[in-house]
Amino acid sequence: MSFLPHKKVKKSYPDYSEILNGLKTIFDTGKTKDLAWRYKQLHAIEKMMNECEKELFSCLKSDLNKSELESFTMETSYISHSAAYNRKNLKKWSKIRRVFTPMIGQPGKSWIQPEPLGVVLIIGTWNYPLQLTLSVMSAAIAAGNCVVIKPSELAPKTSEIISKLIPKYLDSECVKVVEGAAEETSALLDLKFDHILYTGGCNVGKIVMRAASKNLTPVTLELGGKSPCIVMPDANLNITARRIAWGKFTNAGQTCIAPDYILTDAKTESKLVPLIAKNIKEMFGKNPQESESYGRIINDKHFKRVSSLIQSEHIAVGGEIEENTRYIAPTLLTNVSLDSPIMQDEIFGPLLPIIRINHLDDAIQIIRQGEKPLSAYIFTNNKKSENKFLDSISSGNVCINDVMMFMAVDDLPFGGVGSSGMGVYGGRSGFETFSHMKSVMKRRWWPDIAFRYAPHSKKKIKFIKKIR
Repeated sequence: MSFLPHKKVKKSYPDYSEILNGLKTIFDTGKTKDLAWRYKQLHAIEKMMNECEKELFSCLKSDLNKSELESFTMETSYISHSAAYNRKNLKKWSKIRRVFTPMIGQPGKSWIQPEPLGVVLIIGTWNYPLQLTLSVMSAAIAAGNCVVIKPSELAPKTSEIISKLIPKYLDSECVKVVEGAAEETSALLDLKFDHILYTGGCNVGKIVMRAASKNLTPVTLELGGKSPCIVMPDANLNITARRIAWGKFTNAGQTCIAPDYILTDAKTESKLVPLIAKNIKEMFGKNPQESESYGRIINDKHFKRVSSLIQSEHIAVGGEIEENTRYIAPTLLTNVSLDSPIMQDEIFGPLLPIIRINHLDDAIQIIRQGEKPLSAYIFTNNKKSENKFLDSISSGNVCINDVMMFMAVDDLPFGGVGSSGMGVYGGRSGFETFSHMKSVMKRRWWPDIAFRYAPHSKKKIKFIKKIR
């Protein structure tokens, strides 16, 4: 996304404050707190994904050249599964949770009571324009909130169909869609929501956080970064190459948790490069440009940015580009230095540089010199290497001997750390992100022991020390 902060909203734009006030009024009626309402909306999300599958696939094909398999596994079925998982666990998650009450609080009882936050703003992104908008929406609805969705304008066909289908399938009193670009998003950010979740880049994440701070609105930021991938000599290189090729070149590399670069020694690199090349050919054919399974860069701006990072002297595999269709071939780059332009920021495209190291310690030092990544990967058969990696690297998520697959585990929270994001969602953590976990204590009237009341005395202090 590319909107700028503090832009003046044109008078011809809709009055989003009216939308927000209407949602707050509906929320105050208690409609969305009703579990039956939540169940119905979550069912509707599943139904929408199933009934509108072909239409959704067509939009994703138009925006990103996504194949039907990729659109199904990483977009529609992912959303449907998220909604179903939230629905199946909703009763359990919504229950109060009793906690221990110490002697000083007796006689009494204590519990944690989840309650919805109110009206939530979800600012979606373009690389997975359905998944990263509607799966988050299902968590917010499961928690009992009203929701405003702002799809990304960079995936226009998908944004359009979201705007069309949401009021058709979901309760239009409680869930609204606002389409548009920079000024529309800025207008929304000027309002006082109860929570904002943004998925995208660090620069816009800062804009969102600044805007939210004016109203002290809590935010969840799902950002990105350079996700490292260490390949140790003891790894199963055939499977490693296949999994890296899949994770890196799915969606033409436009995945925030894709491996951004490889760290490995020279001997392992010499074996790994031809294996990754072999898997690229098996997945996308001799010419990926003709493959129905290979995506395209989202727009001209991103095409120019990514293609400018290709330095011909470093190309080991691929390197071909075609500007008219925004095609960039799956590309491996070798003999890349840490001060190379491609190593300065998240690539977010189908370029995979390989950095040579001598030992695991070298890799750890390189990773720790940069910002904390959203994800980190290591391929190894050595438990000591695995543990050293886990103990030494701070990242939002880790996958050992695979890439990205933690997203398939419902009960793992997903989120970044440091500049790669703040807050989590996914499974129960998503429900809790969009809930206030209210602390409650109830006391009995009698006995009303007088030791806590003035006048104070040494005898009372002695008594309190004993019961604590």
